[in-house]
Amino acid sequence: MVEQVLETGEIAAAVGRERRGFADWLDGLGGDDWDARSLCTAWTVREVVAHLTWTTRASIPVLLRAAIRARGSFDRMEIDLARTRAARFTPAELVGQLRESAASSRRFPGSTPMDPLMDLVIHGQDVARPLGRPREVRTEVALPSLVYVAANRFLGGPKRVAGLELVATDAEWSGGEGPAVHGTVVDLLLAASGRPAALPHLSGPGVEVLAGRLATA
Repeated sequence: MVEQVLETGEIAAAVGRERRGFADWLDGLGGDDWDARSLCTAWTVREVVAHLTWTTRASIPVLLRAAIRARGSFDRMEIDLARTRAARFTPAELVGQLRESAASSRRFPGSTPMDPLMDLVIHGQDVARPLGRPREVRTEVALPSLVYVAANRFLGGPKRVAGLELVATDAEWSGGEGPAVHGTVVDLLLAASGRPAALPHLSGPGVEVLAGRLATA
């Protein structure tokens, strides 16, 4: 059975593998792909990648200035920082930065060791699915990310999946109680993180409840 929680050393190794693997995957994109809209509707593919390169380079002074400009909104701050960085660097430079940061232990101030891993798994799908270019995710990485998001109030997971039983169809795992939602670990993760694009791939009596919550978010 796949472990639901990773040790700190395992997380760091997984982050490194995901960064290198995602950088290799991004090498295959064409020019138009970078301007496509991602599942994060506020960002293009290029802006998503810019966000992933920023998390290992964030500094508190820059964040404070950005927070002031965003009038205290964390979401607005992240959107603006990614857009600024995407405009500053070419796609090739961003991919290079992502690859260079593979072994970095730096992370966004105030975040946990799981946040970079969860970010890479989810944002990889944010980019891959709209482009119709599959990006496989190992279950041993996706499942701990799902467990983390589903319990994380800051990320909104409990608000989306409370009172539902999530049942993985590609792993021996289920979590929660209530009407069941069946799907692959990755699709359950995307839904728990607020991506309606996962809904067509889910089944069970709890899907209608989940869809209603995502629609009103």
